[in-house]
Parts: sequence; structure tokens; C-alpha cells
Amino acid sequence: MTYTRRDIGKLALAALPAAKLLAAKPNSKVGGVQIGLNAPYSYGNNNMSADETLNNTVQLGLSALELRTQPIESFLGAPPAPAATGGRRGPATPEQQAAQTAAAEALKKWRLSRTTDQFKTFRKKYEDAGVAIQIVKVDWIQNASDDEVDYCFLLAKTMGASAISCEIPLSKTKWLGAFADKHKMMVGYHGHTDITSPEAFGRPESWETAMTYAKYNGINLDIGHFVSGNSISPIPFIKKHHDRITHIHVKDRKMHNGPNVPFGQGDTPIKEVLQLMKTEKWKFQATIEFEYPIPQGSTRMAEIAKCVEYCKNALA
Repeated sequence: MTYTRRDIGKLALAALPAAKLLAAKPNSKVGGVQIGLNAPYSYGNNNMSADETLNNTVQLGLSALELRTQPIESFLGAPPAPAATGGRRGPATPEQQAAQTAAAEALKKWRLSRTTDQFKTFRKKYEDAGVAIQIVKVDWIQNASDDEVDYCFLLAKTMGASAISCEIPLSKTKWLGAFADKHKMMVGYHGHTDITSPEAFGRPESWETAMTYAKYNGINLDIGHFVSGNSISPIPFIKKHHDRITHIHVKDRKMHNGPNVPFGQGDTPIKEVLQLMKTEKWKFQATIEFEYPIPQGSTRMAEIAKCVEYCKNALA
């Protein structure tokens, strides 16, 4: 079929609404509360590419993330991380240990040779799509050298983040807190359900101890884990320490170490916490962390979309 110039004009006009829709940037700030996502962890793969992570995020209508370093470093051309050795198969062989050491040194050398301009390229990619990187999650910081820790703070600052998040033992927070104070940037320590280990972040006292070590030591409070491990509401703790919270992880769990469940089916006061953030105008991110089992016949993206909608409705 051939088209006249008039036909082509009509087709172009008809396509305009779709083009505008595709160009629209996501917006997940509701009632002054920024809804975000822990990514790419919530997508089921910490090593997901930067492009796929971004595409999924925009598709969900999310305008902010807690983003792990893996997609950032992979996008920038990082060499492979050291392969895990040992474990159930027994101790690593000398050859495996040597290969692991060489890989770690190569990755460290690569990290310390990065420039802020390279980081800005990544940041621009996400911001052009309407997605802010508000927290940078560093899974490997516990074993980092001092130079690499400085690299983490530079990376996070250049990404536009307000904080770094991590999961490390309480005894390491004095060491990391010194870097946080040096860079004047918050570190949010993530908690789980263990309330017995003196090294774990499960009891309220764990964060309160860490905060005595450094001014910029803070709290990444997972409200689902907190409810499950402590079997109490997180709201009094949030009210008491809101000025040291970097972000909360939003998930629903049952008390007494109960399971993760779809939003609204557990004991976590998600709506009440979000409404409190709205009322008090607190600026820390409400970060969805998707962990409940995917129901039969559904998909991970469909379930995350339900979580996003639940949070938006809670803030409406």
C-alpha cells in the first residue's frame, strides 16, 4: 500500500499521544513521600544489567532507587569479581586462591582508576529517564580496603545519593563510621531478624550503639524484618530516630519470625508508617524490597507493581 503525504501526516498526528506517553518520566512521589525500590535485588538478580534495571524501573513508574553497585560497575566496564571458592566442596586450592587474589587486585585497580566524569555518565543515563539514585548499596564494603571505601563514597556522591547502605557486623561500624564522618555522608545499616547475635542488626539497641560511634552512622530500617524479629511495631523506633534513618525497606511479614507475605497480609504496619512519613514530612525514601514468594500464575514484575500500587494507595 502506498501513502499520500496527507495520509502520512494523519498517521504522525495519531502517533503523538503514544509518543508523549513513551516520553513521560515516572513519578512515584506521593503525598511528599518518595516510593523507591531496592534494585536490581528486587528484580531477582543483583547482576542484572544497568539497561534492564532501568527499563524495569521506568515500566513500574518508579522515580527513585536504592541501587547496588553491580549494574553501575558492569556498565562502566569493570573486570569480573573474584569467583567464590571453598564452601561445601572443601577448601580452595592454591590455584583457586591465587586466581581469586589476582581477580580482586584487578578489580581494585580498576575501581581506583575511575573518574567522576565516568560516574556522571551513568547518573545522567538514569536521570534522563527520570530515575534518581538516592542510595547506593555496597554489598562488598566489609572486605574493602580503605582506598576502596573512599571510592564507594565518591561513587555514591557523584550518583547524587544521600547515603550508602550496607550489611556489616556491628563491630565494623566504628571503622566504617569514621569514613562516613570524613565524607559527611550517611551510612544506613540494614537489619534482619536476628535479635540474639551481638553483631547483628536486629534489636533497636544495635543501631543505637552504632550511632554512638559516628555522627553519620545511620539506620536502614527494614520494617518487615523489624516486626518479624522483635514482634513489635517499628513506629516508636522510627519516631525516636527519624533523623538518622537513611531509608526504610518496605515489606510485609508476620510476627515471631513469620514469613514474607504479600502487602496487606502480614503484621507490618505499612500504611501507618507511610502515613506517618507523609504527616511528618520526612524525606527518607520508602524503599520497596520484594521478597515474598511469587504466586502461581503471576510474575515478579506484576507482584512488584502490586506493591507499588499498595504504597501509593496508602498515601492517597
